[in-house]
This record gives sequence, structure tokens and C-alpha cells, in this order.
Amino acid sequence: MKRQFLTACIASLFALPAAASSDDAWKAFSAEVQARCLGAVEGNIEKPKIVVDPFGSQSYGLAIITGKAKGAATEISHVCVFDKTTKTVEISGELPQDAVKIDIPDSAAR
Repeated sequence: MKRQFLTACIASLFALPAAASSDDAWKAFSAEVQARCLGAVEGNIEKPKIVVDPFGSQSYGLAIITGKAKGAATEISHVCVFDKTTKTVEISGELPQDAVKIDIPDSAAR
């Protein structure tokens, strides 16, 4: 019984770095999606706010970006899709405020 308990304790110690590594990997993934998506809308949205799905889908990272259209008084939003394999992004067309209302609180925006 002691041997099984000791084995379980040792095994759990090895699992801790893996869990931390996984959290770090998801944070890095989210940061990469954010950077690439913001880069893709640079010059189109003034002071963009972005919310990144922390995990995305199996194949894609997903984000919503919203803000004031550059040179206009209207708010717009874009959906950003990040391909996990190729590391490329695609941005949707402009979604005007009268078509969809997206309000990203400052506490959620990055």
C-alpha cells in the first residue's frame, strides 16, 4: 500500500510541469492570435479592442476585433480566423454597428 501511494505521489509531481506548460502554451497561442489579428486590421480600425477565444477550434484560432473605422465616425467589427497549421490569418469583411453590436468591455479587451 505504501508503495502504491509513493508511486502515485511521484507520478503527480511529474504531471505538474505538464499542466503548467499547457497553460503557458495556451497563453502563448492566445498572444499569437492577438498579435496577428491586430496586425491584420492595422490601419483600418482606430484603437481596436480584441477578444480572443482562448483555445479556438481544433484547426483555427478565433477572435473578434471592434473599434472605430479609420477616418469615419462609425464603429465596425471584424472576425479574425488564425490557421493553427500555417499561422496565417484571414479577416472578415466589415460588420457595421447597425448589422451587429459588439461591445467589448475594457476589462475583457487586450
